[in-house]
Amino acid sequence: MGRRLGLPLVVVLKATTIVLTAVGAFGGLERFEEKGFGWRLLWYPIAVLALPVVWRLAAQARPYPYAADALLTAPFLIDVLGNVVDFYDKIGWWDDVNHFANWLFLSLGAGALLLRTTVGPLIAAGLVIAFGSTLVILWELGEYMTFLRGNEEELPTAYRDTIGDMTFGLLGSLIAAGATWYAVHRQRRHARDTAVPPSSDLAAPAA
Repeated sequence: MGRRLGLPLVVVLKATTIVLTAVGAFGGLERFEEKGFGWRLLWYPIAVLALPVVWRLAAQARPYPYAADALLTAPFLIDVLGNVVDFYDKIGWWDDVNHFANWLFLSLGAGALLLRTTVGPLIAAGLVIAFGSTLVILWELGEYMTFLRGNEEELPTAYRDTIGDMTFGLLGSLIAAGATWYAVHRQRRHARDTAVPPSSDLAAPAA
């Protein structure tokens, strides 16, 4: 993804995410109550701005990974939008689909970054699974600490919902890991097929 399309895309995604998170934290609407939007306002801007800040500090000379950045940012916007339009309470299956799709996007974003490294297909796929599974555990821990603990309405179904969230999140990461394995394998094969072999036609020494 080039700068002309990528830059405005990631700027819009990040700005919309931060603005809507602030609306959830300070809007005073009932749908945002006990949803941990104060914590979201703290962590979501950090999450969506981490890659450009790290890239800048590392002074990377290579083109910026706009596609990876968009994939890593989109899940936070999707989560906030789901709360803004109240999908979590209105649509019973939204939470499961949301976890699957968001972890698919997050893990694909990690995979897109790994395409810029020299790791092999299996290692790349393993790293994507490790990234996704670690992130889903941290997410569920954060969810419990911020708005499940002490919420008498949510606690009776919290265990079942947590297992479902982790299952769908891991499934999304597994699919992304398979896509990453294929992409790295194809990239390596293409590099091997297009490599110029060393010339064996050495000039004959003068008689």
